[in-house]
Amino acid sequence: MKIYGIKTCDAVRKARKFMKEHQIDYTFVDFRETPVGEAEITEWLQKVSIDTLFNNRGTTYRTLKLKDKNLTDEEKAKWLAKENMLIKRPVITFDDQVVVGFNEERYRNLFTK
Repeated sequence: MKIYGIKTCDAVRKARKFMKEHQIDYTFVDFRETPVGEAEITEWLQKVSIDTLFNNRGTTYRTLKLKDKNLTDEEKAKWLAKENMLIKRPVITFDDQVVVGFNEERYRNLFTK
């Protein structure tokens, strides 16, 4: 299992805390130290929608003025690879699945059986 995100993100902190409390092993990948490339993003997008993965509410989205560009899904995917801070966090990969965001109930159902 891998958890992707940034250390300062509240949702990432909650996800990591959940895993620690439930003694679930994972590897943490910090976007700032190890950027995620187009190949990985393409792989994720085979399992989750672009709308699930693309963060259009964050500071980076507003700073880059991407709302004005009316991006296609393909363009959004390219932006995710170019600017990892546009990826909703955390992204968890395990057992050929991709889970985006923190939801304690969902985590309990997926990870603690």
